[in-house]
Amino acid sequence: MSRLLGLPFIVLLMGIGALAMLAPAVHAYIARDLETARDFFYSSILALAFFSMIAIATSNYRIRRQARSHLISMLGFFTGLPLLLAVPFSEAVPDTTFLNAYVEMVSSLTTTGFTLFEADRLPPSVHLWRALAGWLGGFFVWVTAVAVLAPLNLGGFEVASSQEVGQGATGSTVQIDRVADASERLWRFSVQFFPVYGGLTAVLWIALMLAGDAPLVAICHAMSTLATSGITPGAATSGFAGEAIVFVFLIFALSRVTFSPEAQSRRVSSLVEDPELRLGLAIIAALPVLLFLRHWVAVFDEDTVVTLREGMIGLWGAVFTIASFLTTTGFESAGWESARAWSGLEAPGVLLVGLALFGGGVATTAGGVKLLRVYALYKHGLREMEKLVQPSSIGGAGQVARRFRRQGAFYAWVFFMLFAISIALVSTLFAASGVSFEDAMVLTIAALSTTGPLAQVATADPISLGNLNDAAKAVLTAAMILGRLETLAIIALLNPEFWR
Repeated sequence: MSRLLGLPFIVLLMGIGALAMLAPAVHAYIARDLETARDFFYSSILALAFFSMIAIATSNYRIRRQARSHLISMLGFFTGLPLLLAVPFSEAVPDTTFLNAYVEMVSSLTTTGFTLFEADRLPPSVHLWRALAGWLGGFFVWVTAVAVLAPLNLGGFEVASSQEVGQGATGSTVQIDRVADASERLWRFSVQFFPVYGGLTAVLWIALMLAGDAPLVAICHAMSTLATSGITPGAATSGFAGEAIVFVFLIFALSRVTFSPEAQSRRVSSLVEDPELRLGLAIIAALPVLLFLRHWVAVFDEDTVVTLREGMIGLWGAVFTIASFLTTTGFESAGWESARAWSGLEAPGVLLVGLALFGGGVATTAGGVKLLRVYALYKHGLREMEKLVQPSSIGGAGQVARRFRRQGAFYAWVFFMLFAISIALVSTLFAASGVSFEDAMVLTIAALSTTGPLAQVATADPISLGNLNDAAKAVLTAAMILGRLETLAIIALLNPEFWR
């Protein structure tokens, strides 16, 4: 086991991906879809053989700088590993290109949830494979955020840390008493997080089946909820009961305090004091109420007549959909159409795009800008307005809050600017590849915020990703990887000091 764990991180990930192919193989065999079962089983054998050769070749390889190696492995996980995972997909769906299979796997691993295929075109086991890949990608994000990005003050941790971005030093947000080896941290946090991650998924799976979903739909939706990938094999039959169950589990994408072992000793106080959780719940509570109250304006302006029952359905539809897109999951409530009719919104897609940009919590599976960065800018703006009223006032709340309002807000603003530049660049590349302006903007924000379902609900007509040309698919793939890794991590990799 020690020799196995001593392998380079990316090699271990190849082995895990090869073993994961056996799950859809077993599912296809039980469903008597023997051709699909053979596709996944033979691909697993081939991938395991490839893994064994690479493992033997790298068994004595010694990494000089663990942090840099693991950051490169994160990039390799989202760029290189999908090549391996796309092999069974392309074999099980023979009437497509390998590029389409690769884009599909990148979408799953980055927990974006884009799909180039209609649901009925893919075999059930392939749907399971997409959801499983997204689930594993979500767990990878959970672990690496704490074990790799946190010590480097990346991924949102830079907002509350006193150290420089990209430097391997521990700050107030990293609960490590000594400078531990990166591989040791990965192993320790994997052991701590997997029972939580797997247990929550199993509980949600069983609950959705009891609510009326088919087993395949329930397991795919359970994995997609915990990974915030939004991958679905078809419509759910559990109705509003299933949505209520999923809604409870979306809270784990708002803040890492909800699942982190660090806060076990003071769980209640940590939840109450956590700024990300409070901001996320405030958004989820306030926006549906505003949409509900807007109905009375729409009634006077347009003479719209909607029953109160439809209004209640619309209120719940707004609550669930807003929570889903804020966490970058992307599930749409069955009552969302009622919410649109009740509120009289002409372009509700703009609201969902804005929510996806906000994103979820730091070190969670959610994408977007992250709530902690939004909160840092809010506190900084609040302090600046106080100084306008009382120039000689003292902010108070101690050194930590002062650093949060100053350096934290500065880093958050830098990230916002980098995110805006990324949106401009990617949307320009989409336009150059022949995509219309509106579709290019939606695809850009959906990819960078890892909220693939935006392509289906943010525009008047759903965007058909299968009709994109190869250049647009390449841009889409790069944008998904950039959105998952974040710009600051890419810049850290390009920093010459990081390589010395």
